[in-house]
Amino acid sequence: MNVAAATELKMRPIAPEDNAAIARVIRQVSAEYGLTADKGYTVADPNLDMLYQLYSQPGYAYWVVELNGRIVGGGGIAPLACSEPDICELQKMYFLSEARGQGLAKKLALKALDHAREQGFGRCYLETTAFLRQAVALYEHLGFEYIDGPLGCTGHVDCEVRMLKQL
Repeated sequence: MNVAAATELKMRPIAPEDNAAIARVIRQVSAEYGLTADKGYTVADPNLDMLYQLYSQPGYAYWVVELNGRIVGGGGIAPLACSEPDICELQKMYFLSEARGQGLAKKLALKALDHAREQGFGRCYLETTAFLRQAVALYEHLGFEYIDGPLGCTGHVDCEVRMLKQL
């Protein structure tokens, strides 16, 4: 008798021991889509290997998604640097292929937006690239609207898709 393995899914706040695993996820997904450091994508972020420390600051939060004990994705929210104080940024939303198409990114994004409201933010900004068609479709579905130019000073020079959502 062949019994299918049970699937255990968890979404939880990042812990210090998650740094290496989520950095690997971000690097793997970035490589899959050709999002290289020289173009200013997330893999160029000097904090990539220390996300727990970064997202432990006031107003910041990051969640990882585990599938059967293995980190397969994550995403976070943070104040938008060099911007008006009521604007936060949805950041570092990356999921391995095995975790895509299951509604996990939507669930995580909604959690992040709820956190942003609780922190007193009035608007949420994001930057991405048109290469990430599924992500762009999700952000549209969540009510993000396209804006003409960048906000803040993210350093993501090749992120041509910029969106803002009223919270």
